Amino acid sequence: MWKRDEAPKPTVSQPPTPASVTLSQPAAAASQPDYRRFERDVVNIGKSVVIKGELNGSEDLTIEGHVDGKIELKDHVLTIGPNGRIKAQVVAKSIIVLGEINGNVTASEKVDIRDGGSVDGDIVSPRVAIAEGAHFRGSVDMQRKTAPPPAVATAPLPPKPAPTQPAPTQPAERPQPTGVR
Repeated sequence: MWKRDEAPKPTVSQPPTPASVTLSQPAAAASQPDYRRFERDVVNIGKSVVIKGELNGSEDLTIEGHVDGKIELKDHVLTIGPNGRIKAQVVAKSIIVLGEINGNVTASEKVDIRDGGSVDGDIVSPRVAIAEGAHFRGSVDMQRKTAPPPAVATAPLPPKPAPTQPAPTQPAERPQPTGVR
């Protein structure tokens, strides 16, 4: 029925109609795996967008616009693009700064201020990277997440002995000569 040895012979016919092209595209798309399922959701806020208030989310976010208020993405990555201007308290899993942040920054994993990026405020994160050419003014707290105390058992220390106080010094008594009055 089918012979694989023969190459298909081009047929001379009219150019394909748009209908035939659209019918072949879904077949081509079906043969390729859908990579969109494996990509992380990333939301972009364009440079002409201005947000005033709270911004919460459950997906990665890139901001190129202006945000004034509070940004909270506890389990996701926040990227401030080169045009991004943030005047807010920022909380995220990881924060990448290419633009400007005025406000305190808290990350559970890492804060990365890249060349041209600027942060004016305090940073709390276990890892902080500040590239050459970046601007930072504030304090850095790099405490790790609270870890349970070490499992090494220590014996209780014996009580400290009471401090010894020297005996009060009294003037030495002069021995009375015997037989002399």
